[in-house]
Amino acid sequence: MKLVIISLFTIGLNMMSCAEKVDKTQEKPNIILIIADDQGFGDLGYYGNPNIKTPVLDSLAERSVRFDEFLVNPVCAPTRSALMTGKYSMSTGVHDTYRGGAMMATEEVTIAELLKEANYKTGMIGKWHLGDNYPMRPQDQGFEYTLNHLSGGIGQYGDWPNTLKRDSSYFNPILWNNGKQLQTKGYCTDVFTKAAMEYVEENKDNPFFLYLSFNAPHGPLQLPQEYYDMYKDTDPDEGLIDQGNPYPKVTEHSRENARKVYGMVTNIDDNLRLLFNKLESLGIEENTLVIFMTDNGPQHPRYISGMRGRKGSVFQGGVRVPSFWYYPKMFKEARDIKAPAAHYDILPTLAELAGAKIPVGLEIEGESLMPLLTKAEDNFPNRIINRYWSRTAPVRYRNVSTRKGNLKLVGVGQDDEGNDKFELFDLSKDYFEQNDISGENEAIVKELKSEMDIWLTTMESSKHIVESPKPIIGTTFENPVMLNQNDAHFEKVVGIKKDFIYWDAKIDETKSFDITIHLDKGLNHNGNLELVIGDDSRKMEFEGKGQTQLSFKNILLNKGDVKIMPKLYVERNGTLVYVYPFYLEIKG
Repeated sequence: MKLVIISLFTIGLNMMSCAEKVDKTQEKPNIILIIADDQGFGDLGYYGNPNIKTPVLDSLAERSVRFDEFLVNPVCAPTRSALMTGKYSMSTGVHDTYRGGAMMATEEVTIAELLKEANYKTGMIGKWHLGDNYPMRPQDQGFEYTLNHLSGGIGQYGDWPNTLKRDSSYFNPILWNNGKQLQTKGYCTDVFTKAAMEYVEENKDNPFFLYLSFNAPHGPLQLPQEYYDMYKDTDPDEGLIDQGNPYPKVTEHSRENARKVYGMVTNIDDNLRLLFNKLESLGIEENTLVIFMTDNGPQHPRYISGMRGRKGSVFQGGVRVPSFWYYPKMFKEARDIKAPAAHYDILPTLAELAGAKIPVGLEIEGESLMPLLTKAEDNFPNRIINRYWSRTAPVRYRNVSTRKGNLKLVGVGQDDEGNDKFELFDLSKDYFEQNDISGENEAIVKELKSEMDIWLTTMESSKHIVESPKPIIGTTFENPVMLNQNDAHFEKVVGIKKDFIYWDAKIDETKSFDITIHLDKGLNHNGNLELVIGDDSRKMEFEGKGQTQLSFKNILLNKGDVKIMPKLYVERNGTLVYVYPFYLEIKG
């Protein structure tokens, strides 16, 4: 492996030299945007972790322009919608990771759509997590080639083709290739990388944009045995826990999680070696921009460079991620950029680099990073950067932050007396966010809270938060339509322990449909099913004979918006128990 790394580095330097001699400024660059899932800032050797093996990523970092403070959302789907659109995630309709909060409105203009208009080939491989039905799928949002799983992770309940595999869902997963199911063979990261190499080879003669979105090292923490064996005797905290910086509380369970995560990351690293070697062998690495980043902080307690918080938190540990930009043709000096940058800056940056036009009137939050990347400028204006996450959108003032320069105000909920509580940090002096200075800086708190209120009000009233994006049923683009749990909504009902599950959808035209409720296990008890469709409903009683589906035939659905709620009960010990459907199949 060491020889490969040296080869890549040497060739990179040679290509830089060639680029200085040969003017190819009119040639559009290829773009590969690589994102790992739940890989934290400290899950790299480059950032001081001696217990993880990432030689390829470390080499990439050493050769890249690095954003020292690259800020994302605290969780995955919001980060992905922001980088795809150049906007705050909530304005796109995305505010959560499930329960209907991870669907991006089809009206949004994506990087893929912009680059496609600029004559790029566009491909998306891996995790999408921005809506699994038409018109929100990656192929509906500008990607000509797609190979993706459903939901937020392979084997999650929304990813119903793989859910039933339980502890082996990452192996031989069923994926969706341009909208059609494809049975694959191998470990998921290996499968995605192989597809990426094939895509690169097929499109080497065209400018292409490849969004390579690994689902690893997101849980469930499944990995090939050889990668687990690399770390099975490793102490993930060795040399780190006593280094003097804040360190999270860890247990043996979290250490074991770290070992598995490290194995999954090393597997990504090995796969990227294969991909980078492919670029080299095809002779296109000089004119290919490679971006590597992650989508949020680590899910489990482990080394995170001393930062406070992790996935789900607006503290630095949840939102600061690695961001390496390697483009030997143009970015000729490896260096760190100190100016804070963010996920929503990716769209305008790639648009400028590729010569793509941003539509007149399209309002985006991001700014092009090209002045920083090319050393035309050293810094950005003092921008306001807001971050937020909770299961609902939004809640004042819980897990929300507003940053201006180095001053960062964090809403942390309420105190014991029910008053809104805030903490203020000066990141230039307290990067680990340990010392709340709100008490002696009331004017600054008031100023930043005013900015926070303006932003929250804007997000609360944004079109796609007020009216959540909906799948469209009855088109030629998707038939049958499979509605999964990730994109479902849930409704609390008095007297019922579980929330009722339902889907909001649009019917494309008035016609009859067959609707099938699928279960993840056989029905072995008698019960009844009521399918509520708007103001109408259908009912049936059934005998539990191990069946895994119940169907209604020829149901007339009228064009327009509709709420579909299956109420399934089984009788257990004389009591009716509400059961969630696995997914709904609607065929017209």
